[in-house]
Amino acid sequence: MHVALGGTFDPVHDGHLALFERAFELGDVTVGLTSDELAPKTRHVDRYVRPFEDRKADLEAELEPLAEAHGREFEVRQLDVPTGIATEPGFDVLIVSPETREGGEKVNEIREDRGLKPLQIEVVDHLPAEDGERISSTRIVMGEIDRHGNLTPDREGRGRTPPSADE
Repeated sequence: MHVALGGTFDPVHDGHLALFERAFELGDVTVGLTSDELAPKTRHVDRYVRPFEDRKADLEAELEPLAEAHGREFEVRQLDVPTGIATEPGFDVLIVSPETREGGEKVNEIREDRGLKPLQIEVVDHLPAEDGERISSTRIVMGEIDRHGNLTPDREGRGRTPPSADE
């Protein structure tokens, strides 16, 4: 099977790792990584997102050991539209989180319009942080939690704007 999933993955956290783990359990994986232009449009909270190449390098470093452990292949591709790569032929499964399930259903509508078989949609639940709220990149960036969901009240986040050139 060939599995698709997508996101901004900035930074990668344990919730993302749960998505990746499920994807590799099912097959070879293609990850659509939001482009620099698309990333801000997919955020529910306005915040700084690191450049595509930096996010891609970190993502590949996270995916390599998982792929190896499952004996799978993976590819990271740029995602320029929210429905992205999953509307292309060659995929069997789409991994989504609870809030992106609706997007997965839209992907299947587009696929059907194009004469393609709908994808099996696998929903992977959120992981809770130490405080019971979900682990999210935004919470990490704002300094509330670390990538594992541990509360970090004394840590400053990276904030909503890019670092200045002199930092």
